[in-house]
Amino acid sequence: MICAVCGLSTASAQKFALVDMDYIFKNIPAYERANEQLSQVSKKWQAEVDALTTEAQTMYKNYQNEVVFLSKEQKKAKQDAIMEKEKQAADLKKKYFGPEGELFKKRTALMTPIQDEVYNAIKDVADFRGYQLVLDRASDTGIIFGSPKIDISDEVLKKLGYTY
Repeated sequence: MICAVCGLSTASAQKFALVDMDYIFKNIPAYERANEQLSQVSKKWQAEVDALTTEAQTMYKNYQNEVVFLSKEQKKAKQDAIMEKEKQAADLKKKYFGPEGELFKKRTALMTPIQDEVYNAIKDVADFRGYQLVLDRASDTGIIFGSPKIDISDEVLKKLGYTY
């Protein structure tokens, strides 16, 4: 019974805080610029993939229109060319958008330094104010209510040198 009371008193002495990571990142111009840059490169790469896909579709439509006039060898050659074009489109899509693709690498290169800076600022504020736990109110953590009094988002932005 005494151990349960000790654990209870220890738990009540812990200090918690909330941050809103969406709010913090929206107030960091470098993060917004990085997002815009990622969006632009993503659109460019998607256009390249779409062009190959459209080319394969056009080749297939042309094949359907000509199929009755083609010899067996010509059919095979056209089918192979269509499949090769589709493979090129799929390979390019994987190269750009796959799990270890160029977009992932670019996102990591642009975002990681900013995220690390924010994490370090949160850690500094938490250490300074004696918080044992800081939760992100913007994520899907199941926080039903969080008092604005324990939200340190503005303090984190201030630590990073941004006004709010």
